[in-house]
Amino acid sequence: MIGTARCWLNAALLTAGIALAQTTTLAGSDWEVIKVSGHDYLTIENISRFYGLPAGVVVAGGEKIRFETVKNPLEFVSGSREAMINGARSWLCFPLIEQDGKYLVSRTDLAKTIEPLVRPHRVAKVGNVQTVVLDPGHGGYDKGQVSRYGYEKDFALDVGRKLRPLLQAKGLRVIMTREGDYFVSLEVRAKIANAARNSIFVSIHFNATNDDPNATGFEIFSFTPRGAPSTSDTALTSSSYSMQPGSEVDAQSMALSACIYHSLIGHIPEYDRGIKRARFAVLRLTKVPAVLIEGGFLTERGECKLIANKDWRGKLAAAIGVGIENYRTLGVRKQPPMRITGHWA
Repeated sequence: MIGTARCWLNAALLTAGIALAQTTTLAGSDWEVIKVSGHDYLTIENISRFYGLPAGVVVAGGEKIRFETVKNPLEFVSGSREAMINGARSWLCFPLIEQDGKYLVSRTDLAKTIEPLVRPHRVAKVGNVQTVVLDPGHGGYDKGQVSRYGYEKDFALDVGRKLRPLLQAKGLRVIMTREGDYFVSLEVRAKIANAARNSIFVSIHFNATNDDPNATGFEIFSFTPRGAPSTSDTALTSSSYSMQPGSEVDAQSMALSACIYHSLIGHIPEYDRGIKRARFAVLRLTKVPAVLIEGGFLTERGECKLIANKDWRGKLAAAIGVGIENYRTLGVRKQPPMRITGHWA
């Protein structure tokens, strides 16, 4: 057992046993379940064989996947949560482990991460959307992040305003959690989404960091499954994982993330920070498929200038719109979203 994975292996995966059945209709004979510390794992070979994909590739622990050279649908890092799944930079809920010469992936990740990324069109009730709730982050006295060119709250609102008519032109109903520069609580934002019929929730933000002034790129978050750590969690105890709530639509949210992700990397020349998990309040409180998009860093000199450009914000809005439309058509076309293989470095 890999040492870095030990605390995660001991996490109380209370829903792991039923996660597969909730999100897929796979026959039990398709899987060779391996028990590790009382929890279910599957080999990469088993997963690759089921999906009809080339054998998954494993990069040595401590290394990084070089995304510009990725050629395989499944690539993992030994002892890590980092992965490349069907063309998407992703993070597993639990790290890849090695046992008896075989690399193992948690059953939770098969159902909640790999399945929605490889076969999002097969996720239950996916694409069932009539209303898009757009959530421009911050507002009013809550300025969000600040750059030399302006405030996050204003940039996010402008993206939402540009995106709304694009979605309406596709026949979708659009609700904005805020129409102007005023404060809306996180609880109210979630209530708006939960009250809308057949809705999805798309929260629009921009990033910042005090640690690395050169940090750039977009990233997309969906809610962390129950019993699992969020992408940024590194030192929490297993008991803290087991106490966290889950969501009945986290697989749909991951599918929505995938659709928007593939559109962004095809249309926006930003560094790709990938698809991640978090327990942000708006994701935790929202009961419908929900994602939070960080559209770039206001603390990086070049990127903050891009974000301040209204035409660039229009391109970002258009790319998000294409991703949302791709999500809506998943259930109709019964095909995965368009996969873009190029990554911006």
